[in-house]
This record gives sequence, structure tokens and C-alpha cells, in this order.
Amino acid sequence: MKHFLMAAAALGVLAAAVGAVPIREKPDKLSDSVVVMETSLGTIKIELFKDKAPLTVRNFLGYVDDRFYDGLIFHRVFPSFVIQGGAYKPGLVEKKGKAPVKNEADNGLSNLRGTVAVARAVNPDSGTCQFFINVQDNKFLDQANTRPGYCVFGKVIAGMDVVDKIKGVVTGARGGHANVPLQDVLIKSVRRERK
Repeated sequence: MKHFLMAAAALGVLAAAVGAVPIREKPDKLSDSVVVMETSLGTIKIELFKDKAPLTVRNFLGYVDDRFYDGLIFHRVFPSFVIQGGAYKPGLVEKKGKAPVKNEADNGLSNLRGTVAVARAVNPDSGTCQFFINVQDNKFLDQANTRPGYCVFGKVIAGMDVVDKIKGVVTGARGGHANVPLQDVLIKSVRRERK
């Protein structure tokens, strides 16, 4: 015990001589309500509505955390409608998503300019990894009566100028797809914002 106390005292003197060792701060917390999308045309920041579309936001963040979107492209661009991405690599090589998510389009959110929604097939519950950003108000995409609608789950809170750059690119037919940017618009990364 005596040797232990002497060693502890020696370490205390050493620490005093070189200065106190600072306590390491906790690493930044990651947001579960804001993501930052880096594209080849600039940065888009998106707020996620986890209270209104909890299943959809959880699904989207799963792809974000898996870095699924890194290196994909915006593969459909309609200058007076939407820009769409989340499923294709350059060269229109498809990247398969996970199981579909239940359509939450009845959440009261509208497909207005700047909102982000789930792209899907005819089946309302067929959305997986693809998303689109509305570049104008598209209320006809909302849920109404027997129309299932497209689930809005987020909104651009910074970078609409980048969205407008993307909607302005030259498009054409490529690889059996229409309205494809002739020069790839790359999604470099999508990450949760650091708080």
C-alpha cells in the first residue's frame, strides 16, 4: 500500500509539472432532425419532421447512417415539378433499397416548394430509398379522399439556391430514362448535422 501511495504522489507531482491533463470533451452529438446533403452543385440542409412522419424519417436516417446515398445522383429533374434522387449511381446503375416503408402521407403535410417527400411506385406503401424535393407547390401529390398521396417528411431549410441550380441543368433521355441530367449531379454525402 505504501508503494502505491508513493507512486500516486509521484504521478501527482509529474502532472503538476507538465500541467493538468484536460478532461476530454464529449464528441459532438448528431442530430436526428437535420441532415446535410453535399452535392456537386452545393450544400442542401434538410429538416426532418420526425413527429409527423416517424416511420419515414427513421427509414431515411437508416439510409443516411449506412452512407447509402454517398455517390448517387439526382436521376430525374423536372424544372417545374421536382428533382429526384436516391437510387442510381453514375451511369444509371441502380442501387437497391431495403424493405418498403408504410406511406404516412396522411400526416397533414403538403407537397409545397422546398419540401422533401418519398418517391414510390403505384402501390402507396412501396417507397424505399428514393426521395424528391418539390421545386414548386405540388398539392396534387397530397393525400386526399381516396388518393393516397406522397409522404412529405422534411423541408429544405438552407440551400434552395442549390435545388434551383439542380432544377436548371440540361436533361435528356439516357439509359432508357427520361429527364436525366446530361451531366451527373452527384450526391457526395448525406450526414446528420452535428449539434
